[in-house]
Amino acid sequence: MKVTSLSALLLLLSGCSYKDFNNTKPKINDTLEVVDSASIRSIPDINAIAFEWRKVDDPRVTGYHFYRANLQKDGTKLKLIDTIDNRYTTHYVDDNVEPNTKYVYKISSATPSEVESRTTSDYIVSTLPLMEGVSFIQAISNLPRQIKIVWRPHQSERIESYEVQRKTPNTSEWKKIEAIDGRLQAEYIDLDLEDNVVYHYRVIAKTFDGLETLPSALVKAQTKPLPEGILSLKATTDLPRKIALNWEPSKSEDVIKYNIYRSTDAESGFDIVKAVNAQTLNYEDFVNEDGKVYFYKVSSIDKDGLESNLNVNAVMGITLNKLRKPVMTLAQIQGAKAILNWQAGDDRAESYTVYKTIKEGFFKAKTIKFQGINALRFEDKDIVRGVQYSYAIQAVDKNGIHSEITKETELVLPKLAEIN
Repeated sequence: MKVTSLSALLLLLSGCSYKDFNNTKPKINDTLEVVDSASIRSIPDINAIAFEWRKVDDPRVTGYHFYRANLQKDGTKLKLIDTIDNRYTTHYVDDNVEPNTKYVYKISSATPSEVESRTTSDYIVSTLPLMEGVSFIQAISNLPRQIKIVWRPHQSERIESYEVQRKTPNTSEWKKIEAIDGRLQAEYIDLDLEDNVVYHYRVIAKTFDGLETLPSALVKAQTKPLPEGILSLKATTDLPRKIALNWEPSKSEDVIKYNIYRSTDAESGFDIVKAVNAQTLNYEDFVNEDGKVYFYKVSSIDKDGLESNLNVNAVMGITLNKLRKPVMTLAQIQGAKAILNWQAGDDRAESYTVYKTIKEGFFKAKTIKFQGINALRFEDKDIVRGVQYSYAIQAVDKNGIHSEITKETELVLPKLAEIN
């Protein structure tokens, strides 16, 4: 497109003329043939402008100089952007331009020396604006650690691909995350995202020759939050060789199971010992050890496999402790029997076991157990003079848990003196 009222427009924009090219005044030969301004034609595109003109017939001319100014950025200061070395050339493409921008051009006839002709009249032309972006885009929320973006394929058949860009509310710059080939491709799933975070997206379409459309509308979506944890976890401290857990259910509706974690340390080392369905709100951990301490955590797992936050305080459980040992108060031979008296040592004790060890030789001994003794006294009439016996006592509670065995006490019924 040729503009005729250029002088008035340029003076309005800058208040000066276009005679100082590249800060160096050209050497003008007024006798050289000038390119006919009326012959100039142009075809603008988004990122290029094609020119056509009538050649000059002056044999002294060897080509053409092209001058250009960006009216928005450069004002009236034109620069030499290219030289064409053949005066028979009558076409030129300027592909170093920006979209939707107004430029002014001048052309002069060039010679082998620094001398050139007067330039053409000012020629103003604008590049085309960027193509409109995709007309519809949507981001889908509440997916586990991912967001799905869908859009309507661009209507232009020049489109070859799409660039998906993302940012978060905490960042100001868009980041390219994926290139999608094919105009009809209209979906992308962004994976490995953080839980319960809002992300912003836009899509830019690209043509076969590398042109970009305007960005699509900004859309945002939020990843699915983790399920809520369970409530009121409790662990027993008084059961024999097991720890019972119970809890209140998670308030998240799509929880399908609970993971039960256990450790010997309240802060670390937790391993899964059991997974139970969402209808189960208790668990019995059978431990073949008395007085064993464990720490527990229970997490919620939803239908998408997301697990509630495990950064919660652990609950301590303990199996029932061993009984305290009985306290021996008497161990002696009275008459022809051994008598043992003791104190309970523990209120849980319901019966006692007496261990009687008979020394049968220097390296040989035999132990006999007397179980189910309910009193705090034991009399053993089955003793032989001159034999060494050792006695020890152990308490037993109603659950069959035993105390440690007391220290052995040795008793001997002396032999009778021989009468000569």
